[in-house]
Amino acid sequence: MIIIAGLGNPGPKYQHNRHNIGFMAADEIARRWRFGPERAKFQSVIREGEVEGTKVLLMKPQTFMNNSGNAVGEAARFYKIAPADVIIFHDEIDLAPGRFRMKKGGGAAGQNGIRSLISQLGPDFRRARMGVGHPGEAHLVMPHVLGDFHKAEQPWLQALLNACADALPFALAGDDERYQGEVLRLAPAPKFSPRQAAQASKGE
Repeated sequence: MIIIAGLGNPGPKYQHNRHNIGFMAADEIARRWRFGPERAKFQSVIREGEVEGTKVLLMKPQTFMNNSGNAVGEAARFYKIAPADVIIFHDEIDLAPGRFRMKKGGGAAGQNGIRSLISQLGPDFRRARMGVGHPGEAHLVMPHVLGDFHKAEQPWLQALLNACADALPFALAGDDERYQGEVLRLAPAPKFSPRQAAQASKGE
């Protein structure tokens, strides 16, 4: 079994935030691969399914972003899942809007949800990093990630979500490099200069 967790914050207030792109990816994976119904378990909304013969537990932790590790750690311990079989989809401000990178291990880089996961699982889980861009100044980061995606961002956002779901068998087979390449092939990121990326993320 593979655990896939999308990170985000629960409740309608946060539903369309950039910080909730992980929840959006989980929902698209469930839709694309026809997962079972949602139910509450492991402090999460979970769905179970199978993707080309691999069983998947899909999680949206309801602990709020900063305590995501409590939920995912509980599930991983219950099923005795190794960190290498845990894939986390989350927003990444250090990637331009629409960019995508797979990474295994490493630090939290200021992402509190990832810090919480490291505290529960160790560092060696796999991260599907979904670029939402950086607003340009540190004090703007929180309102940026807790702001909603703008209408102008919807085309690349939906393309990225679709690609993450469509190419998923490569990730489940453990081929992160191939998965990353296929996602980028299916959903080429918009070509922005740093200034244009900041403007796009503000909806300008």
